[in-house]
Amino acid sequence: MKVTEQITGTQLGLLLFTFVFPALVIPAPGITAAFAGQNAWLAVFPGALLGVTNILVMTALGNLYPGLTILEYGEKIVGKWLGKGLGLFFFYYWFSLVTVSINEHSRFINTFLLPRTPSVVGGLTIVALSALAVYAGIEVIGRCNIFLSLLIFMVLVPLFMLALQDTNVTHLMPVMGEGFVPVLLGSLPLSANINQVFLIGWLIPFLKQRREARKAGMLALLGIVGLIVIVDLLTVMTFGPITGKLTYSFLSLIQYIGIQGSFERLEAIVFAIWVSGVFVKVAVCLFLLALCLTNVFGIRNYRNLVAPLSLLSIIGAVWAFKTKAQFQQFETFTYPIWAILTQNLVPSLLLAIDAVKRKASSLL
Repeated sequence: MKVTEQITGTQLGLLLFTFVFPALVIPAPGITAAFAGQNAWLAVFPGALLGVTNILVMTALGNLYPGLTILEYGEKIVGKWLGKGLGLFFFYYWFSLVTVSINEHSRFINTFLLPRTPSVVGGLTIVALSALAVYAGIEVIGRCNIFLSLLIFMVLVPLFMLALQDTNVTHLMPVMGEGFVPVLLGSLPLSANINQVFLIGWLIPFLKQRREARKAGMLALLGIVGLIVIVDLLTVMTFGPITGKLTYSFLSLIQYIGIQGSFERLEAIVFAIWVSGVFVKVAVCLFLLALCLTNVFGIRNYRNLVAPLSLLSIIGAVWAFKTKAQFQQFETFTYPIWAILTQNLVPSLLLAIDAVKRKASSLL
């Protein structure tokens, strides 16, 4: 595919941040505390290590095949037909991610904002807005995201300061009292989501200066990990042992601040963060779905696929999960295995196969 759109290193880093952080931060403390208890904040670091490895592998592949997408150099590494199969595999991964994101967004909006409105309405509105952004191109998505990212940073700092007033450090004790196994179990669902920085490998061909990719990825990962650690600490220090029972724990923390302090309805800020993140995630996923099909079937213009893919995503989101329990089981157990296989193992295998082929050719 001929790359005509370009983004800067700053836009790449902020896209990675907004793609991962907003949708992860709200449920993250509850998910990790359910396994790791008061050590939920420690469960972030195994995911950070996987994220660093992921960025190193994806940028290494991008440097070996400059200007090519992962789908294009995948065909060069494993052959045309296996490469086409790899493209369909990645299509299924991104389709799964976008349908889950839309489904979760619909339920979140239906539960807290519009309880009398059919849940599908929330999904339709976010998909329609995201589809328009995809039509405009990845460069426009990157520019829009700059403002959204700045908004997120601006509102998080005062929220953190307000949350400090009701914290109790003793809720963090004992550190590693039950050993490392609960921390490791708590890190699995979190690691799978943090490792969505795997996105960097798909956006490197659109980067103006390819050498900025690794720096942008590492800074984005640092921001994601640092802020989630802060949120985990604040939530556990506020709610203590009940943190693991809260589905949207960060939202509960902000609601608690509003009740205890002089500010009311602070949860509206959380909704703004959530919607911003879901918009970017759905838009980027639709863009990548279109890229997968253009590469596999040789379609010239990915924009021709945006409308049918948007409709397909809505249908998939409606049928994805019938109950909240089904979603939580997928998010906690199924998705981590599926995501780590796709985001970590497959790129590592591509890099290993490429290294073996280069070594073999140099010996001949």
